[in-house]
Amino acid sequence: MSVFVLRRVLTLLATLVGASVIIFLVLDALPGNAAQMLMGADASPDAVRALTIKLGLDQPLAIRYLQWIKGIVVGDLGNSYVYGTPVASLIAERLVLTVPLAIMSMLITVVLALSAGIYTAANHNKLGDVGVMSLTQVGIALPNFWFAILLVLLFAVRLQWLSAGGFAGWDDGIWLGVKSLLLPSISLAVVQAAILARVTRSAVLEVLREDFVRTARAKGLGKREVLWSHVLRNAMIPVMTVMGLQFANLLAGTIVIENVFYLPGLGRLIFQSIANRDLIVVRNCVMLLAAMVVIVNFVVDVLYAFIDPRIKVHDL
Repeated sequence: MSVFVLRRVLTLLATLVGASVIIFLVLDALPGNAAQMLMGADASPDAVRALTIKLGLDQPLAIRYLQWIKGIVVGDLGNSYVYGTPVASLIAERLVLTVPLAIMSMLITVVLALSAGIYTAANHNKLGDVGVMSLTQVGIALPNFWFAILLVLLFAVRLQWLSAGGFAGWDDGIWLGVKSLLLPSISLAVVQAAILARVTRSAVLEVLREDFVRTARAKGLGKREVLWSHVLRNAMIPVMTVMGLQFANLLAGTIVIENVFYLPGLGRLIFQSIANRDLIVVRNCVMLLAAMVVIVNFVVDVLYAFIDPRIKVHDL
């Protein structure tokens, strides 16, 4: 097991290095000059050149990349070009919103998807199965930003149960913070839940056809006990794989949803930094998102061996 974990850690590190190179090169290749954006169109060439040197943008590409990686290792992400404050503190302030939003969305996704997937598999080819699968097809086709607007019109404008946007913060109580993130998290979760429900249904149906399920039923075990005690655990491998991939989609989806609901999270920070050409903030935010996705998939890989004992470590 230790060899497997070590191998996965090395793969994780190699993936992070590759992601950092791609992120740095792509952002560096974008047109425009950060110093020119900060100084304005009327700034003199000498002033722009002086700011370029001050920001270190005149140094060779390889030197700037190595300095960035060194800063990540020691925890010094530099200062924002626009805000003038440390990038690490900017990101930390926004993560207080984005991480709970992603976790809430994932919890809603898992609850809806597992419930729908198990129900439809247990009632295969019945009316409930057809109805739920039709709803999941609609859910897959829905753009999350459009669904977010519908939720705002219904729950904020017409019913006035929830606010249309903004974040109340955690200082005034956990419930107010959760209430502010409820509509955004549902907007993110619906599409992902529809996809995961279909995957869960397929996985459960495949396991239901296995010999050990027929043996369990022959021993007199009830349908519910067979489903929850024997089938679900063996069906979790493909479900866990999709859940790991969906977490990446949820993180990427926050960029759009946070702007729809005017939430001061990491996604909105990335959007504003792109508009302001604050590439040092964009670079570190995107790298953080990439690292979170890679780490989640690493955890999923390690969990495989514990979820399904039939799988040997050397097979992973």
